[in-house]
Amino acid sequence: MTGAQFHILLHLLVPLAVALVAAPRVGRSVGYLLAVMLATMLVDLDHLLATPIYDPLRCSIGFHPLHSLPAIGLYVGLACLARTRWVGVGLLIHMALDAIDCVV
Repeated sequence: MTGAQFHILLHLLVPLAVALVAAPRVGRSVGYLLAVMLATMLVDLDHLLATPIYDPLRCSIGFHPLHSLPAIGLYVGLACLARTRWVGVGLLIHMALDAIDCVV
């Protein structure tokens, strides 16, 4: 398994783990929480603005507009509001996984 494949796998497994743990505690179904958090992967559409679209040596955080510090601040705000909490959590998980990729 390549590093890129492992990274993509983490983008599926970590939200699944969070949904499995959180769903019973917040009164939502696992499927609902997982769907919301997986939908936040659409944030990667900003990669289409870069040339090349995929560069394994490029750190997404701070490079792509939806991976910028102001955007991450917005995601923190979304996570603090009850109505948008799971969207914010999904986006923050995504940013954390991308940040780990920048370090490794």
